[in-house]
Amino acid sequence: MPTSFNPRDLTWLAFNERVLQEAMDKSVPLHLRIRFLGIFSNNLDEFFRVRVAGLKRAMDFKDKFITGSFFAPPSKIIDQINNTVIDHQKNFDKTWKSIQKEMAQQNVHIKTIKDLSKKQKEEVVKYFDEVVENNTIPIILHENLPMPYLRDKSLYLGIVMRKKNIQYHSQYAIIEVPSRFVGRFFIIPENSEEKNIILLEEIIKLCLPHIFSYFGYDEFHAHAFKITKDAEFDLDNDINTTLADKIEKGIKNRRKGKPTRFVFDKDMDHALLEFLIRKLNLTKKDSIIPGGKIHNFKHFMDFPNVFSEHKKLLERTQIRHPELNSGDRISDIILKKDLLFTFPYHQFTPVIDLIRESAIDPDVRSINLTAYRLAEKSKIVNALIGAARNGKEVTVMLELRARFDEESNLKWKKILETEGIKVLTGIPNRKVHAKLCIIKKRINNKTIQYGFVSTGNFNEKTAKIYGDHLLMTSDREIMADINKIFNVLKSPKTVTLESMKTFKNLLVCPNFMREKIELLIDKEIEEAKAGRKAEIILKVNSLSDKGLIEKIYSAAEAGVEINMIVRGIYCAINQKSFKKKMNAISIVDEYLEHARVMYFHHKGSEEIYISSADWMTRNLDYRVEAAVKIKSKSLKKEIVELLRIQLKDNVKARILDKNLVNNYVKSNEKEFRSQIEIFHYLNNRVKNNH
Repeated sequence: MPTSFNPRDLTWLAFNERVLQEAMDKSVPLHLRIRFLGIFSNNLDEFFRVRVAGLKRAMDFKDKFITGSFFAPPSKIIDQINNTVIDHQKNFDKTWKSIQKEMAQQNVHIKTIKDLSKKQKEEVVKYFDEVVENNTIPIILHENLPMPYLRDKSLYLGIVMRKKNIQYHSQYAIIEVPSRFVGRFFIIPENSEEKNIILLEEIIKLCLPHIFSYFGYDEFHAHAFKITKDAEFDLDNDINTTLADKIEKGIKNRRKGKPTRFVFDKDMDHALLEFLIRKLNLTKKDSIIPGGKIHNFKHFMDFPNVFSEHKKLLERTQIRHPELNSGDRISDIILKKDLLFTFPYHQFTPVIDLIRESAIDPDVRSINLTAYRLAEKSKIVNALIGAARNGKEVTVMLELRARFDEESNLKWKKILETEGIKVLTGIPNRKVHAKLCIIKKRINNKTIQYGFVSTGNFNEKTAKIYGDHLLMTSDREIMADINKIFNVLKSPKTVTLESMKTFKNLLVCPNFMREKIELLIDKEIEEAKAGRKAEIILKVNSLSDKGLIEKIYSAAEAGVEINMIVRGIYCAINQKSFKKKMNAISIVDEYLEHARVMYFHHKGSEEIYISSADWMTRNLDYRVEAAVKIKSKSLKKEIVELLRIQLKDNVKARILDKNLVNNYVKSNEKEFRSQIEIFHYLNNRVKNNH
């Protein structure tokens, strides 16, 4: 059967275009449209730091395996990426101009130097003197000296300085815009209904004569630029260094990463531009992208909300779980029945409260938890520290290799170990991405166990904007499986991953989740071939694993009904041989769709799993992941109803197809926005429970 796939990286760009569509959508509140522009920009930075960097390394290998891994030759993909990114940038610039006009209608203005009144200039200079100057470090550039180290997450001003009486002499300098320390936006204080905001780089431009007053220059031109570097680092195999040491070494090596993208103000002085390109060792093969005045737009995710608008936002009140209104301890409730939480609609507080309860419960003996990305001021960590101080045996599997969170997790490692908490750092060559917690108590010489399994991180900050599921349970078989995982993590040299094959209620990666998924798909194929009902519903962030896509293709050929909700990467394409076309949509809305759910009709018994794993080769074969089987009939019904709600979306759902054009789902039905409908559905369950 001839099959085809969309290259992963091009489908990711299509996802980022869906983010840009939200910024372009005039029905979205203004401050959220600005935020979506920031998300789009931040996403693109990470894409160039990781994926484009990887493609460029792959170009060095003329190997069929490489082309097969990427679904197309890397050089061809990079050409398409560059063309697509330029198109997206044009739409981005157009959208930003449109948004600024709408901002002006609400008396909100972003000011440049030339727009400032005398009084406003005085306020800006005062702010520079009191706050900005101490964080501003100018660097003079020289032709015969190497380029200074440039951070790949920072914004820079490239500066040309001249003396008017010397026609042909120019001096170049750069200044890192210190937004990490003082923020990017300054609201100019004044007594008026207008809100005037100036960007930090404009403040620095205004004060250039003061900054360089020693040199006697009287003409200054400054334009923004940024670079994106290869963010991958290879961990060496030195058995004499600990993983933490290797991570620290790897972070330092990122400083040496080769630039993969150079973005600059298209009005930059041409001679300075050539100087920077030469000094950064960039070539025509690199992504050299002219843009507008404003760069590092990721900061606009935190643009001050100074708008007075009344457009409909998602319901902001978080729902108290209906089973938790009795006043009983959470542990007592989950010893009687399983609880399903759907964030950010449900409050995340009960997850923290369960650990806090355990911290002071005299019968609790131990808490084991996996951590991948923690909140900056983590209440989960505080609760675990409380447990350790109360004499509980606390073990945290802390993934030090969580990309871009390595430094943060190294910090947490030191804090946890200082408090007497045992920190595990995983097994060689396998990131631990599973989201698990198990709590053990001892009553009358009997061990009682309970805990939770989640699709998302135990992070109370992201739980307010990420759509995830979390199952709280005391099911003995599930607890036994979680114990086995922690036994592997605690003794990776003596307990093998093979032991995970004996699991009854968890599907675990590496390897064994894939085997079970294939078996479940095969059963649906058998049913379809026998003329009986066969259905698969898949909800993931990314679908790029070739083996499972081909298995889904086989199911579609057999006539299995396949519905997919895929937020980001989607490499599958409907084939001519399919008896039933696959239906695939992507929902991009105010909340980030992050849950992974697998539904199989399974002869009417409905086998359902929630999972930490996307259908990507890295997750299935090279990480420790866990999917938990939902046993409760009422919870199975709830998950299916939530999936059906999303499949009915005709406001924020886009069709995923071969051409990657992101057409919205069209319907003659009345508007049905799934994130609003899910809130109403879950809120009604609370009302009906009273």
